[in-house]
Amino acid sequence: MRGSGEQVTRGAEAMVQQVLYRALVSTKWLAESVRAGKVGPGLRVLDASWYSPGTRQARQEYQERHVPGASFFDIEECRDTASPYEMMLPSEAGFADYVGRLGISNDTHVVVYDGDHLGSFYAPRVWWMFRVFGHRMVSVLNGGFRNWLKEGHPVTSEPSRPEPAVFKATLDRSLLKTYEQVLENLQSKRFQLVDSRAQGRYLGTEPEPDAVGLGSGHIRGSLNMPFMDFLTPEGFEKSPEELRAMFQAKQVDLSQPLIATCRKGVTACHIALAAYLCGKPDVAVYDGSWSEWFRRAPPDTRVSQGEGGKA
Repeated sequence: MRGSGEQVTRGAEAMVQQVLYRALVSTKWLAESVRAGKVGPGLRVLDASWYSPGTRQARQEYQERHVPGASFFDIEECRDTASPYEMMLPSEAGFADYVGRLGISNDTHVVVYDGDHLGSFYAPRVWWMFRVFGHRMVSVLNGGFRNWLKEGHPVTSEPSRPEPAVFKATLDRSLLKTYEQVLENLQSKRFQLVDSRAQGRYLGTEPEPDAVGLGSGHIRGSLNMPFMDFLTPEGFEKSPEELRAMFQAKQVDLSQPLIATCRKGVTACHIALAAYLCGKPDVAVYDGSWSEWFRRAPPDTRVSQGEGGKA
């Protein structure tokens, strides 16, 4: 009987894999698609690079060289600019209008990359944004632009001018958590809460970079899984087996509800992506993250080992 039970389990896993749209595509796959002339209404490529002010110039670097046919996804434009918090999601209409102008319809396979030296930084945020607005056909370029260049794939400085398309956005609230929901979760503990920032910032022993009036520390009860650890030194996503072992080591149960948080809802999406690769597609992201929590939450819900204890 045990054998039939194992077959059922394997069958269930296979079904999950079929339901999950491929979260990663390889540089080889994308290079072949570019060479075959497939970039168009059915396949759009986005450069979602963003860098801290005063460091690298994302748009300028895109203009100098990018994957042929790729458009620049400006995360500064595609957000709620009226919010006092960093990088909050735009409205459904705002997102639909923005990606429609990039030639993306509800039938388009979207591939996202960025130029960060880690291999991936902002691309998972855009991957999650598409998913939270109801679009499942979205993938991250595994290895990012760093490995695209390293492997000698073609680049161009030619601007892409896609034909505008109609995109209908439908917010999937199951993938998004608000301040009120995370606050309620401190009592109910229905969700596990995992913070993707570097350990020093999570502990409160290192400052938040480029932040005015934002102390460091973390939400009470959250665990720490720095997003860099999900990537290999070469900039690729670690294997599902390695990722599973990492979650197990932190005692994060992937069969139970999970909220990912960080500073501004960006690297939290690395947790969502890593869990997705392990067959868990329902990780919610706390969009306001520490940027909002620090400014709104009761002091006893903020934990810091820095000066003064409470963040």
